[in-house]
Amino acid sequence: MSTKGLILIVDDEEDLREMLQFKFEAEGYAVATASNGMEGLEKLLTIKPDLIVLDMNMPRMGGIEFYNKICGNDSRPKYPVLVLTARANLESLFKDFAIDGFMTKPFDVDQLVKEVGLIIRKYRPVESERHLPVKSGVSRHVFIAEDDKAVFNKLAIEFLNAGYTVNSASTGAEAIERVAADVPDLVLIKLGLSDIPGDLVITRLRYMARTSHVEFLLYVDRKDNRTRQVMEKMAAKSHVFVEYDQPQELLEAADHAMTLKFGKSRSDDYVLRFGVR
Repeated sequence: MSTKGLILIVDDEEDLREMLQFKFEAEGYAVATASNGMEGLEKLLTIKPDLIVLDMNMPRMGGIEFYNKICGNDSRPKYPVLVLTARANLESLFKDFAIDGFMTKPFDVDQLVKEVGLIIRKYRPVESERHLPVKSGVSRHVFIAEDDKAVFNKLAIEFLNAGYTVNSASTGAEAIERVAADVPDLVLIKLGLSDIPGDLVITRLRYMARTSHVEFLLYVDRKDNRTRQVMEKMAAKSHVFVEYDQPQELLEAADHAMTLKFGKSRSDDYVLRFGVR
């Protein structure tokens, strides 16, 4: 019988495994379960799941060891992975893991089902979902990741006055969690965040199904004496990079990115150098 996909649930909580299995099967998925990482590896000898729902804290073999064992030579897992984790694990999770999604315990089961559906459709879309519909108007929801409160306040005022709604975070881990929970149209991320570099935050969010189509701007203050080296490094990556003096320059870059997003000539990889000769 055809299903929406095969899910492997690796979690040591029996009640949770049974509840998730019942819920996913009711939604049309095939489900296999394991109570720890060792059992999960044994299951992978006979099945090829479309997604692994992985708990971090388990006996015998925990989620981190299991994750490392299913990674290939490129340090990426051989299967899509959605992690179930405690909030305290977020920083290390986003630094070290290339995952497609996450949920913090306790979580809403219906939200988990939606997230699972997004991830599986990313890798095995049905024909009617291969092309996303184009929005009829330009949305104005921006997210700013900035760890300097005074700088954030200036940026927020600039964007609010221009008609944007603004959400924010002061760390990379917090930004990943909040952007994934409430997906904006545009994310502005400071390169030199205190916990996770901004370019790595973007990479993690682009790898998640829910946030893979979001527009990102990576920015740095032009007065930073490392700017030239940073620009040369970032220009070789597929990130939109903005060097700025005044908040107005970031607003102009954001407006430009939004125009490209909803226009006919969208470009994914480009570098904006405001005021640089």
